[in-house]
Amino acid sequence: MLKTPAYAALDPASPLVPFTIERREPGPHEVLIDILYCGVCHSDIHQARDGWGGAIFPMVPGHEIVGRVSRVGAQVTRFSVGEAVGVGCFVDSCRQCPSCNAGEQQYCDFGMSGTYNSYERNPDDRRFDKSRPTFGGYSTQITVDQDYVLRIPTALPLDRAAPLLCAGITTYSPLKHFGVKPGDRVAVVGLGGLGHMAVKLAAAMGAEVTVLSTSESKRDDAIALGAKDFAATRDGTVFKTHAMRFDFVVDTVSAPHDYNAYLNLLKVDGTMILLGIPEAPEVVSAGSLIRKRRRLAGSMIGGIRETQEMLDFCAEHGVASDIELIRMDQINEAYERMLRSDVRYRFVIDLGTLRHGTG
Repeated sequence: MLKTPAYAALDPASPLVPFTIERREPGPHEVLIDILYCGVCHSDIHQARDGWGGAIFPMVPGHEIVGRVSRVGAQVTRFSVGEAVGVGCFVDSCRQCPSCNAGEQQYCDFGMSGTYNSYERNPDDRRFDKSRPTFGGYSTQITVDQDYVLRIPTALPLDRAAPLLCAGITTYSPLKHFGVKPGDRVAVVGLGGLGHMAVKLAAAMGAEVTVLSTSESKRDDAIALGAKDFAATRDGTVFKTHAMRFDFVVDTVSAPHDYNAYLNLLKVDGTMILLGIPEAPEVVSAGSLIRKRRRLAGSMIGGIRETQEMLDFCAEHGVASDIELIRMDQINEAYERMLRSDVRYRFVIDLGTLRHGTG
């Protein structure tokens, strides 16, 4: 086993602290990755503070991982030592169900193995082994089966590529699945880590993007990111002036808000896609859907195939996340700033600061 420096939440009420975990030596089909950068997702806060329940402590968060292969198993064929690679929100799945066979491991019938706050799988029966919790990217290395590793194109800066492994694929997948095409009018609700990627990706697909935000101060940023228009939703008249305007509404907000108000912005046959998860259920009026044959849908990340497709698309179109690079020891401050929406638009941890004892 490989002793590995990390940062962990020991319980939901305490700050993250330095911690040592053990990584396994790579098996025949596995690669060992030296982690260079790890994005900080808002779900890291939810999980580390047990906001969704069922948290496993001690917890090492982080599922937006970019690094370089440092060692490969004897039967690895896809990667070589030194290659730039990524690991996203999951590190395994049952590999046998219809979703896994379709390359959509995120919807595994038996549950994917999350990169952290989950469990490794028994290689014999593919069931979760609850004696082996998974630990994430707030650490200096990780061992992963080659089939769950992504190749980072050379055109992408490694630090700005890290958030693509969650924020990027979480927004790319529904845009592709629901068929956003050039000329479509797409409203993006919220301009945070997810929202800013939704703007960039939808614009790169040729859509006409409008950002809907409670914060007027984000207008200039929205336009700079590729939006054609911006509306501050604190002004209630927005929901009248923009009624039936959009083909798609991509809702990235996890705070409580009125789904019906946004549904009424859709044209006939329009689709509203939920990406954020408010902690309390929201009420949806049947009339908001029925009167214009609208759809209310949800989406969760993407499978390995689609995530690689997204990375290649981003490299081709010059799309990467806007980030603020931090030291590992700044993580607790970063969490507090994220809760105040004080980041443009994703924190990324430089794991060299942990590896070399400078953070």
